[in-house]
Amino acid sequence: MQEISEVTRQYRQSIIRGVLIGVCIGLVFTAGFLFRGLVELPPTRAAALTENLLNYPLLDEVQSLLNQHYVRPQPDPQIREYGAIRGMLSTLNDRFTFFIDPPVAQSESDVLAGTYGGIGVQVQRSEKGDLVLYPFADSPALTAGVSGGDILVAINQVSVDITMQQDAIDQLLRGEVKDRNGVEITFVKQVDGDRVSVFIPFSVINVPSIIWRVLPENAQIGYVQIVLFTSRTPDELKEALEDLISKKIDTLILDLRNNSGGLLQESVQVAAQFLDGGVVVYEKTQENEHALDAEFGGLATAIPLVVLVNQGTASAAELVAGAIRDRERGILIGQTTYGKGTVQQIFRLSDDSSLHITSAEWLTPNRQQIDGTGLEPNIPMIPDANGRDVELGEAIRYLEQLPQKQDS
Repeated sequence: MQEISEVTRQYRQSIIRGVLIGVCIGLVFTAGFLFRGLVELPPTRAAALTENLLNYPLLDEVQSLLNQHYVRPQPDPQIREYGAIRGMLSTLNDRFTFFIDPPVAQSESDVLAGTYGGIGVQVQRSEKGDLVLYPFADSPALTAGVSGGDILVAINQVSVDITMQQDAIDQLLRGEVKDRNGVEITFVKQVDGDRVSVFIPFSVINVPSIIWRVLPENAQIGYVQIVLFTSRTPDELKEALEDLISKKIDTLILDLRNNSGGLLQESVQVAAQFLDGGVVVYEKTQENEHALDAEFGGLATAIPLVVLVNQGTASAAELVAGAIRDRERGILIGQTTYGKGTVQQIFRLSDDSSLHITSAEWLTPNRQQIDGTGLEPNIPMIPDANGRDVELGEAIRYLEQLPQKQDS
């Protein structure tokens, strides 16, 4: 325990207060899963937690010796306190149990809130390599005349090409919401091929958790991308499926690539739209193991389905993909997923820092434990070096070759 030897009794007690306050009144988040509501510990557990946290008598002794003999100035008390917490957590040998400083914790909350400064457009590289624009509803990009399917060719008069990384392009289209802040984009209209340049001011963008459309390559294939599992996702998915079904799609692609997770209960509700009842996931805690089941009556329980996954598909996204695969409801195309088979509760502490604690494990319906291994796709794909969407292209080809499609 030598990493935590710098903390005095005063600072150690503040840790105790912070943890207990966070446990009792903080909102509980997760890295990959999120549980909403208040956490109230039984008195016996709270007392045991307090007793365990107070059982570090060497801390006072070491700090006293430092105060008497250390030749250089000691770091700020808060720095020592945070260092002690990190040292304590490092003894657990669990990469998902960790401490986050207040500024980073606030950034994390902003990400979970799904907001950023930008023009509100999704950029997706096609299999040919084109950068295709899909503006969000009520976004500055849509107001400026960008339509779904338009091709991005330049940002701030600098040509974009196939060698640019997706993250770099996304960042160029985002920025702080200040007076006169914005970006000029040049794009080719899908409708008539006209080349258009327009300056678009940045605004606060509320990112939808679901993006959907009928694929231009095939009007019978619906495409649904789940960006993150939030409280809005089940309703947004229902809206997406109703819209696509009304447009007479007969097959479906569910894109879970680079989806890092989100709300647990909502991810089960999402899976229920594709699974007509039955087990979605098994969850194991200290006390027990129980199954989370899908409700009956999903909108897309019989539509032929492909799920796109990659190394960024994690946690709740893996839960949905694993349930669809194990229940033989659809196949996975892409790369092996991240392998996040544990649940981390995130406790907000008294100084607005946060503490992530691994609290449960989960297994697929076939009881596969994926932590550290991930889900293997049914059709593995090597990512294209230039960012072409070869996984989407393979999914389209797979669905077009299904007997149901050929007989229709």
